[in-house]
Amino acid sequence: MNELGEVMHLSKSGRLIVRLQKDGKQIKSGQLLVDPNGKRIGKVIEVIGPVNAPYASVAPFTDRIKKIIGTNVFNGGVLAKRRDFRSHVRKQQKGFRRYNNLGENQQ
Repeated sequence: MNELGEVMHLSKSGRLIVRLQKDGKQIKSGQLLVDPNGKRIGKVIEVIGPVNAPYASVAPFTDRIKKIIGTNVFNGGVLAKRRDFRSHVRKQQKGFRRYNNLGENQQ
């Protein structure tokens, strides 16, 4: 796990503000942040501030924010996109028929 920075405070909008280390190029929007124990803290929404002193705005996943403030955060990977559930259900519905490009039924 790579250490990315330290949680500074909670903003008025409800996001955590994280002071990143000097090499803030390694963090991207959508990236997960975890605490030293490996528990998910939140998802990076945007990187803000000057290049030599970057900050990250993080949407928290937890309500234990007072315990998180002042702790170091680590790279937790990228949050996977959800699969489109509606198309899966639609294919399983009774009466759904699949057609080829000639308009013939393929059942």
